[in-house]
Amino acid sequence: MIKNEILKGLIAQLRDIQNNFFKDYGLSDIFSNSKIYEIIIANELGHILMPKLSGGRDAKDSTGGEYEYKHFKETSSNHTWTFNDFTDSTIAKLRLAKGVVFAHINDLGETPFFDWYYLVPSNKVSDYLETATLKIKNHRKMINVGCSQIENNIGFNKVFLKENFTSGLYTKHLLKILGIIKKIENITKIRQILTSNKFWEMLVSLETGHQIQSEQAGHDAEDEDGNKYEYKVSKNYSWNFQDISDNVLNKYLDHKEIILAIVDKKEMQVKKIFKANPVLVVKMLVKKLKEKKKKFRLEGKILRRLQVSITAGDLLKIKAKPSPILDVNP
Repeated sequence: MIKNEILKGLIAQLRDIQNNFFKDYGLSDIFSNSKIYEIIIANELGHILMPKLSGGRDAKDSTGGEYEYKHFKETSSNHTWTFNDFTDSTIAKLRLAKGVVFAHINDLGETPFFDWYYLVPSNKVSDYLETATLKIKNHRKMINVGCSQIENNIGFNKVFLKENFTSGLYTKHLLKILGIIKKIENITKIRQILTSNKFWEMLVSLETGHQIQSEQAGHDAEDEDGNKYEYKVSKNYSWNFQDISDNVLNKYLDHKEIILAIVDKKEMQVKKIFKANPVLVVKMLVKKLKEKKKKFRLEGKILRRLQVSITAGDLLKIKAKPSPILDVNP
């Protein structure tokens, strides 16, 4: 239950801003998957963000030229830009765009800002990827591109920005969002809640009473006794577990519970919370992954990503206990 009335009011303000974003720009779910950083990038480059469709680009300029955005944050452990699940087809389709923006977000202070980037024509990026990916052997078909590759192999230099939020289509909304987020972080003691899906983990933690941890902690949350928790937050009864490995599974076994939550991202409400036994969750993930590998092998396909989902039909098998939600309205 969100007991702090000030906090409830701040979350309600964010909900209203998100609804206005959809009404004005056709953009929804702006607090998931680090979307806010794409909004900051588009704002400073004078671009218009595009509603994210499967295979679609991130933004367009005033002439209709489309752009792919890649970004990393200064506090990230990986200071490169990642292309995931590439194929000959996706590399070829990249040529249809006007450019790729390789952006850096400085998030060392209280307010994140966009301080430098590379803007590379898409055909140049495609040319590089076509050559560089020939040596890639991982099943994920993933490649990281760093500053040295862009400067030495593709031949483009870094562009610096002097300041942010002085103009731009989204400036008014961004200033409101960042101001509200700063207040929420001060109240909850959670840093960088705009990163990845941490905002929704924060919302769930207000019901569980857990403290959300930083990205570098290796687990999502802790209780007051130091017990660890993994959070999976979804819009429905399907929780995705990605990049499964022995290390990841062993990490889960060190947790007290796996928290499976359902949220209404439009209304910013927690709808359901289930607390699952980590041992049973790991057994279920191993079983499902084994079955998936067998299915792909029989069909002659390559399994690129080691990922499976826990669904509604699995909840009894992993002894997931529903947790009462006393107040879901911000």
